[in-house]
Amino acid sequence: MLKNLIVLFLVILFAASAFCQNTLSIILKDKKSGEALIGATALVRGTSIGTSSDKNGLLTLSLIPGGKQVIEFRYVGFETQVDTLVFPLIDSTRLVIKMQEEGNREGKELDEVVVSTTRSSRILANIPTRIEIISSQELEEKASMKPGDIRMLLAESTGIQTQQTSATSGNSSIRIQGLDGKYTQVIRDGFPLYAGFSGGLGLLQVAPLDLKQVEIIKGSSSTLYGGGAIAGLVNLVSKTPAQERQLSFIANGTSALGLDLSTFYSQKFKTVGTTVYAAYNRGSAYDPSNTGFTAIPRYDRFTLNPKLFIAVSSHTTLIAGLNTTIEKRTGGDISFIKNGASAGHTYFEQNKTGRYSTQIELDHTFNENEKLVIKNSLSYFDRSIDLPDYRFSGVQLSTYTEADYLKKGMLADWVAGITILSDKFTEHRDSNLPLRNYNYQTIGAFIQNTWNVNKQFTLESGLRTDYHNVYGFFLLPRVSALWKINPHLSTRLGGGLGYKAPSLFTEDAERIQFRNVLPIDMSKTRAERSYGTNYDLTYKTSFFNEHLGFTVNQLFFYTVINNPILLRPVSGGDLQYLQPAGNLNTRGLETNIKLSVSDFKLFLGYTLSDVHQKAGNVISPYPLVSIHRLNNVLMYEIENKLKIGLEAYYFSPQKLNDGGIGKGYWTAGLMAERTWLHLSLFINFENITDTRQTRFDIIYTGAMTSPVFRDIYAPLDGFIVNGGVKIRL
Repeated sequence: MLKNLIVLFLVILFAASAFCQNTLSIILKDKKSGEALIGATALVRGTSIGTSSDKNGLLTLSLIPGGKQVIEFRYVGFETQVDTLVFPLIDSTRLVIKMQEEGNREGKELDEVVVSTTRSSRILANIPTRIEIISSQELEEKASMKPGDIRMLLAESTGIQTQQTSATSGNSSIRIQGLDGKYTQVIRDGFPLYAGFSGGLGLLQVAPLDLKQVEIIKGSSSTLYGGGAIAGLVNLVSKTPAQERQLSFIANGTSALGLDLSTFYSQKFKTVGTTVYAAYNRGSAYDPSNTGFTAIPRYDRFTLNPKLFIAVSSHTTLIAGLNTTIEKRTGGDISFIKNGASAGHTYFEQNKTGRYSTQIELDHTFNENEKLVIKNSLSYFDRSIDLPDYRFSGVQLSTYTEADYLKKGMLADWVAGITILSDKFTEHRDSNLPLRNYNYQTIGAFIQNTWNVNKQFTLESGLRTDYHNVYGFFLLPRVSALWKINPHLSTRLGGGLGYKAPSLFTEDAERIQFRNVLPIDMSKTRAERSYGTNYDLTYKTSFFNEHLGFTVNQLFFYTVINNPILLRPVSGGDLQYLQPAGNLNTRGLETNIKLSVSDFKLFLGYTLSDVHQKAGNVISPYPLVSIHRLNNVLMYEIENKLKIGLEAYYFSPQKLNDGGIGKGYWTAGLMAERTWLHLSLFINFENITDTRQTRFDIIYTGAMTSPVFRDIYAPLDGFIVNGGVKIRL
C-alpha cells in the first residue's frame, strides 16, 4: 500500500512539474522599420533558458517554470528590453515585441550580424569562416556616392581591386587578393547569377539600393558553392519585406551628365509580402582628357526586380523573384558617338545586353532546429559586342537547383545538400572562327559541420564532391577554426581545395572583345585546381567608458592554382587557351584598423599582394596587381541627421601585360549627406585629385580608327561631382 502511495505521489509531482514547464513564442522586430531582428537573444533571468531568433525574427523559449518570470531581450545596437510575464499565460497568442534602436554608442562594434553565406543562422562573431560584411548603413552611404552600380562598393574594401577590362566601355571585374575575376564567384541570395559571359558586365548592372548587406569570403569557398570560388565569394543579400511599408526614391545627377533614378518598395501583409526595385540609369559620352575616346560611355539601362514572399503555412514560406536588366552601352570615338561617322572618326564599341533570371525558394521548417530549403534559378543572358568590322554575340542559358537540410544542435550544426548546375553558351555565327559553344553540367553533394567544442573554440569542417560532365570528379575538403582567446582577442584559421572548369570568358579575352580567340580544346585541357589557407587575428577593445573604440584585424593569406589556363598567341594571329606546367600563387596580408570616438570613425586598411605566375621554367610577377594598397576613410556622423566622409586610396605601381610598369597613384573623395525624417540631400566629390591615367601614361597606340588599347590600371574619368535627393515615405 505504501509503495502504491509513493508511486501515485511521484506521478502527481511529475504531472505538476510538467504542467509548470511552459513555452513562449515571440517575434522580435525593429520598432522603427518593422523588419525582423535576426539573431536577437532572449533569456529567462535566473535560469539558463535562452535562445536566439531566426530569419523571421521568431524565437521560442521552452521549459519555462510557472509563475512570474523576468525575460530579457537583447540585440546589438538596440536598447535592452525587459518584460515580466506570469506563466502559464492566459492568452497564448504569439507575442510581437518591437525593440528600440539605441543612441549612437561609441566603440560599439556591430559584429552580431547574422550571415547567410554559410547557410547557417549564426551571428558573424560565432562563425569560424572569416566573413566580411558590408552593412546596410555602408550600402546607403555608397548609394549616395555611386547609385548605379556596386563597383565602388567592392573596390573600396581591403584586398579587393576592380579591374577595368575595356578602355572605352568601362567593363570591369573584381580581383580578390590579386587573382583574376574568373576565380571569384558572385552570387545573389545564394544563386549564382553572374558568371561566364554574363560576368563581364555584372558589376555594372547591380545597384545597392535593394541590397540589405554584402557578405565577402576571401579564399576558397568551394565546399558549399562548387567550382569558381577559388579566390573568394561575394554574396549579395537582398532586402526582405517588413510589416511597415518601405518606399524610397533616389534621384542622382553627375557633372559628367549622368543620371540615376531608382525606387524601392517593400511591405508585408498577413501572409504575403513583396519587394520591388526599379531603376533607370543613363550615362553620357564623356572625355575629360580630350583623348578623343570615351572615359565614360553612353549608356541607357533599365532594371526591374520584383519579388514575392508567400507564407504557405506557419512552417512553409515560398519566395519567387525575377531580375530583369536591359542595357545598351556605346563607347569609343567620342566624335563618332555624338555626331556620327566622319573621316577619321569611325571607331566604336557597343554592348547590348538582356539579362533575365528567375529565382524560386521554398523554406520548410520542421521545428526550431530543423529546416529544408529547396532553390531553383533560371538565367538567360543575351549579349552582343559590336566594333566597326567585328561582332561577337551569343546567348548563355544557365540553371541552378539545390536542396539542403539544416539541423541545429546544442553542440553542433549540420548542413547537407545536393546541387545541379547547367551552363550552356551558344555563339551566333558572326565570323569564320569555329563556334565557341560549350555545354557544362555539374552535379554535387556537400556536407558541413560546425562544432562548438567549448565556449572558446569552434570547428567548422566540410566536404564536397562534384561531377563535371567534361572534367570529371572533384573532392573538395575544407576546414576552419575559431578560437576566442578572451573577450577582446580571437583568431581564425582556415583552408580548403577548389577547382575551376576552363572558360572562354576571362579578363584577357574580354579585353580584346574575344577577337581571334579559338575554342577551348577540352581534350587537351583539364580543370584548374587550387589549395589555399587564411589566418587572421582580431583584437577589440574600448577605452574611456566605451567612448573610444579600437579594432584591429590582421589577415595572412596564401593560395596556389596549379596549371592555370593561359591565353597565348598561336600561328595565323589567333589566340588559344593553353595549359603549360606551372602554377599561379598569391600570398600576402591585409591589415584593417577601426577607431571610433564620439561621432567620428576612422578606417585604415593596408593590402600586400605578392602574385607570381610560373609557366614552365619562367617565373614572373602577375600583371595588373598593385602589390601595395592603402584604404583610408574618415566618417563624421550624427545619426539620422548628418554624414560627412573623406576617403583616400593609394595604388602602387603595377606590371602591365605589355611588359611596362604603370605609375603608382592616389585618389581621394569627399561626400556629405543631410537627413531629415523623410528626405536626404547628398553631394559627392569623387576623385578630387583628378587622377587620370591619361595624365601620366597613354591608353592606346595606333590610329584612332583602329586603336590598340593598353591596360587600364588607373581612373579615366577624373574629378566628378554627383549629387541628389533621397525620399523615404
